[in-house]
Amino acid sequence: MSPLLETEIDDGVVQEVHRVARAARLASRRLALLTRGEKDAALLAMADALVEQAEQVERANAEDLQRGADAGMPQNLLDRLRFDAGRVADSAEGLRTVATLPDPVGEIVRGSRLANGLAIRQVRVPMGVVGMIYEARPNVSVDAAGLALKSGNAVILRGGSAASSTNAALVDVLRGAMSARGLPPAAVSLLVGGGRDSGRALMTARGLVDLVIPRGGADLINTVVREASVPVIETGIGNCHVYVDASADVDMAVRIVVNAKTHRTSVCNAAESLLVHQDIADAVLPRIMKEFTAAGVTVHGDEAMAGFAQAQDTPYVPITDADDDTEFLSLDISARVVRDLDTALAHVQEHTSAHSEAIVTQDRAAADRWVAEIDAAAVLVNASTRFTDGGEFGFGAEIGISTQKLHARGPMALAELTSTKWVVEGQGQTR
Repeated sequence: MSPLLETEIDDGVVQEVHRVARAARLASRRLALLTRGEKDAALLAMADALVEQAEQVERANAEDLQRGADAGMPQNLLDRLRFDAGRVADSAEGLRTVATLPDPVGEIVRGSRLANGLAIRQVRVPMGVVGMIYEARPNVSVDAAGLALKSGNAVILRGGSAASSTNAALVDVLRGAMSARGLPPAAVSLLVGGGRDSGRALMTARGLVDLVIPRGGADLINTVVREASVPVIETGIGNCHVYVDASADVDMAVRIVVNAKTHRTSVCNAAESLLVHQDIADAVLPRIMKEFTAAGVTVHGDEAMAGFAQAQDTPYVPITDADDDTEFLSLDISARVVRDLDTALAHVQEHTSAHSEAIVTQDRAAADRWVAEIDAAAVLVNASTRFTDGGEFGFGAEIGISTQKLHARGPMALAELTSTKWVVEGQGQTR
């Protein structure tokens, strides 16, 4: 039991989670021996099954959406929860893309032959058993299952109660497809019941679970980081900034800012903060505010922003210190006019969540400073923050965006779900 846990975990829940973890451990040993062809065939079967049984998944999702609406769930969270036919198809396509990617298991990272004749090589191997603790994001169930299978890992899913029906339907479909290909269904497991204790039992199952990845809001992530005794990769919140530099192309700046804020507000790579150099404010802000008005964006702005917002009838509220650190996940954005690049850099460095930070500029020196000085998982030059995504990066899918620095950073895909081992071959050498 972790000394950091404030209350005891129900013993029955612990026993059930450990039972699931032991089954997953056995399954992971089978997965570690699979060829790429066997993995890819299973991934394609999973994708086909999702499409064929999409109506079953949609019915389950409708139940979750109705419960959420009845409970007063905000629209941005309902959007995260929604898993309609289009999103089912997108998840299936993600599995097919993962099937086309190289198998990371067995890849030689580096190697050499020593002076004494020993041949050494560092080889990628599966983590083993990966635990996912996440909130109302059903796509995570599919992405995690697919990426875990391709990288040779078993995965234990602990989704939020808001998506319980959808997750159960998805895992049922995925396990059925895997079983039909002769793979152990325990390779993908869903923790059902047990409330928060099941998540806490998962994150403290050291020796049975090799890695835990939390994905959700700040409260969830901080709880897992604080209480877990299993190693954790932190996927942080996205207080993402877009800075429009003095040299920015105005048309480009408008496109990027509007896309980053309004394309989809409920995701971690949506822009939450806007900074505009004072020398370009008169040229770019009237156009940005006009677009914000049309999209229904509320600007939490400083005094300089107020006039631009009022001139375009843009919803406006005075900015607070808390706004600078807020992941709104809605049609809200904090906005400031800044004196120069140094001021913008200092502001981002103080308030960044280390997720994605973008600059719009035609000045190569400014772009180079941004890339060198901003400490984040992704820094973007003349591109929307919405591109920080495993699928957009060509990874097929992602299991989360890591905002920490150890082992993995940025979109976590196949390579990030592996560890390495050293293989040493000799001809009888002794030391």
